[in-house]
Amino acid sequence: MEAPMKFICILGLVAVICTSCLERVDGASACGKASPDDEAIKLAPCASAAQDANAPVSSGCCQQVKRLGQNPSCLCAVLLSDTAKNSGVKAEVAITIPKRCNFATRPVGYKCGRK
Repeated sequence: MEAPMKFICILGLVAVICTSCLERVDGASACGKASPDDEAIKLAPCASAAQDANAPVSSGCCQQVKRLGQNPSCLCAVLLSDTAKNSGVKAEVAITIPKRCNFATRPVGYKCGRK
């Protein structure tokens, strides 16, 4: 009886480890090697502009958004990340930053979190 219980415990542990590995791979896939939460931290210069549509957008913010904007799926993953949500970022306001930075080319009509 002890051997089957030990096997079940080991199998459960392997399942938990594999699940956490898969979540990491999913998170990294949108932004390459970095997680969306790590990328969100780099957008600290955008904090006020991502919460208030009338706040000025700094050049540092525009530089970071331009870098991330080259990969719209990563930008969306960042906007929808726990770090962004916990920082008070309003996705509907933050998604306007590329326009407020006067970028000539930006993803138009891209819907974050929608298929």
